Amino acid sequence: MSVVAWIRGKRGASGFGYASTATDVTEGLDLSGKTILITGVNSGIGAESARVLHRRGARIVALARTVEKAQGAISTFHGGDAKPIPVACELSEPASVRACIDTLRDVDLDVVMCNAGIMALPERELVYGQEKQFFTNHIGHFMLVTGLLDRLTDDARVVMLSSAAHAWAPEGGIQFDDLSFEHNYSPNRAYGQSKLANLLFAKSLARRFEGSARFAAAVHPGVIATNLARHMNPVVKALMPMANAIALKSVGQGAATQCYAAVHPEAAPHSGSYFADCNVAKSSRYSRDPELADRLWEVSERIVGKL
Repeated sequence: MSVVAWIRGKRGASGFGYASTATDVTEGLDLSGKTILITGVNSGIGAESARVLHRRGARIVALARTVEKAQGAISTFHGGDAKPIPVACELSEPASVRACIDTLRDVDLDVVMCNAGIMALPERELVYGQEKQFFTNHIGHFMLVTGLLDRLTDDARVVMLSSAAHAWAPEGGIQFDDLSFEHNYSPNRAYGQSKLANLLFAKSLARRFEGSARFAAAVHPGVIATNLARHMNPVVKALMPMANAIALKSVGQGAATQCYAAVHPEAAPHSGSYFADCNVAKSSRYSRDPELADRLWEVSERIVGKL
């Protein structure tokens, strides 16, 4: 446990906080009969979320870039009787996302946890004409979730892994006039834009779910030493062991907030919220702009329609 986690502990209105783990927030919950889809299940907090939720009785639909990676992830599961379902889903490849949706056409989903992502690519890369972080983190998940809406149960939850880094987005929030950063590419600003898009998408879903028992929310997992940071500056990476001891969350602590939003009964009334440290938190002003969210949805549909 880091020094910061030790100091801040498990505090918060929910009864959980910075130091809480996925095991803590799901303690005592019986998820038997629940089917939970998780993207990026083969490493980091995706793997931990899948492991813990499987132990609580949920059937895990394990998505990774290849079916081999998904199978490798579920081979580490212990406890739990529900047989996991490994599925290939490369979020930067539309054909793979569509094949995944088709594979799941007969599976009813209680939770869709959009956990996968890439971070701070040092050089600008394009996928289907779009900046790769925006396409992978947002468009891929947008395709997946909207393609599975008819598979969601009446009280299903959709949890988007955003980040406090959504505040790194460019002025105006989403750079619609230069989505792909043709001019002045910045790894952090591009990542921030993709994470803001995740948050705005969750809020748009929540508005569309109004009047039902369905739920959508976005979460900040905290800062965790996982392979998501593999593209970071070498100097920063060299300091990670020291940062880990002082302030970074463990993988179990990093998985806590998305697991809390996905399955804890007390999270249910907070559809449309942004969670951090297992509690409702305040997000940036751009993330609270419904017109920006609506425009993003429209632009996302146009991008997907052209693929």
